[in-house]
Amino acid sequence: MRVRGVGVWLTPFICLLSLGFPATLVAFAIKDNNAPSVSLVLVALLGFITASWLGTYFWRRDTNAPRDEPIRFNRARRKVYVYRFHHDGLRPFSRTLWGVRVDVLDWDDLRAEACSIYGPMGSGGLIETVTLAVVKPGTHQVIDRFHFAHEIQQGEMYWAMAQLFMQQGPQALPTFPRPPRDWNNEDVRFNLARRLAPKVQWPADIDLQSRTAP
Repeated sequence: MRVRGVGVWLTPFICLLSLGFPATLVAFAIKDNNAPSVSLVLVALLGFITASWLGTYFWRRDTNAPRDEPIRFNRARRKVYVYRFHHDGLRPFSRTLWGVRVDVLDWDDLRAEACSIYGPMGSGGLIETVTLAVVKPGTHQVIDRFHFAHEIQQGEMYWAMAQLFMQQGPQALPTFPRPPRDWNNEDVRFNLARRLAPKVQWPADIDLQSRTAP
């Protein structure tokens, strides 16, 4: 979610590339004054499908994802509400597999996991992330995971604040000099992807439930 806007500008070039394959096929047919070979048709068709798939994926990944994926912690209900964007790279044209879903989870079933790996970034680069694992009640079997923070230090800080809030209440949290950042009201004039991205809108029943006691 941190880097957005590249796919929006890549899509027009990919679309032109997808049209270039059938155009090349027609050009060969006109030049030779004969029907193109089967192998040439298959190559052009494969190139067109691949470019169309990539263009659709990059566009939807940049513009369909919401401006933020917030997480709400409800101490009274001991529930966690996760606003998650789901997508399927293998099926970029699907309507049902793309979109926002709100997961309601039990606080007692969440575990924070830190991961640190070296990724293929030239001479090597350290990639850190913190995810929240959902375990099967009463066991340590992980049944789901979702993103929590991009860096381990940041994730430790966020997880510590979540634990303080859920165990002791809002009075245990530190005082912050500035109000929380609201991605819905961010200035998105210079980022086309964020301008086209839908704002965060919780379902009415979940919005009420996540902010109230039982």
